[in-house]
Amino acid sequence: LQTIRKVLNSNSEVTVLRSDLQTVINKEFLDVAGNLCQKELRNLEHLQINLELKCLNDLASLLAPSIDIQVLLSCMSSNLHTFVIQPSRNKEEFRKLASNFQLRWNFLLSAVSKTMTLNYAESFG
Repeated sequence: LQTIRKVLNSNSEVTVLRSDLQTVINKEFLDVAGNLCQKELRNLEHLQINLELKCLNDLASLLAPSIDIQVLLSCMSSNLHTFVIQPSRNKEEFRKLASNFQLRWNFLLSAVSKTMTLNYAESFG
């Protein structure tokens, strides 16, 4: 938490991180499960990937120097409510949607880290 606060309080670090994230998202560099993440793919798997990309884009768009971490957490909470909690009709469906979202979110974040590392993103040192 201290590391996150330190980064968020640095104008230059936040600006570079936001730029790097937007580049990764907009240039469609992400390769998740062997498929290029394109915004217009129609099958269910790709639509699910787009949900995670929307969450990532929402977080990236909020990045600003000295932003309160609570704002970022609230954004993620809102997206979880929209994509996981609301669509769930029962406890079993909730568990399934939640575990699916968590797995895909982790894959996406791993792909972002990999892409930023391989492309020598400035925010990744």
